[in-house]
Amino acid sequence: MKITDILLAEHIVFHNIFDHIEKTLPRLRTLAEIRAMAAMLEDLLRGHSQTEDELLLAPLEHYLEQIGQRDSFEHEHHEIDANLLKIQQARTVPEARRLLQHAVAYSRKHFDHEERIVFPLAEKVMKASTLRELGRTWLRKRDALPG
Repeated sequence: MKITDILLAEHIVFHNIFDHIEKTLPRLRTLAEIRAMAAMLEDLLRGHSQTEDELLLAPLEHYLEQIGQRDSFEHEHHEIDANLLKIQQARTVPEARRLLQHAVAYSRKHFDHEERIVFPLAEKVMKASTLRELGRTWLRKRDALPG
């Protein structure tokens, strides 16, 4: 399986998580509940982002720079991370809720950006055999995880 197919499948799972957060968030009443949900999302996004950066974005970096997209992707990652971090310092439920909503909205925007630009670019400039080998690398990394 190609790395682009794997990452797109992960995106589908994340969109379901985003839907759940958006549906559940208005019913959460405490900072602890919102912080726990944000921490879970942050942890899941971190693993996905590291894989994406290492296996797909790094090999495409010079292409993304040529089309003026590299800085945009870095900014989006920073914005998502910053909002998730701010939730842990939020003092009120409405503030934490707003920050988590913003992080989810920004994550959706970022995923859309990747699906419209990065994945098609990878399919265009990388050989199918390379994409499949990166997929096998992803599988090996996944299999090496504890648990």
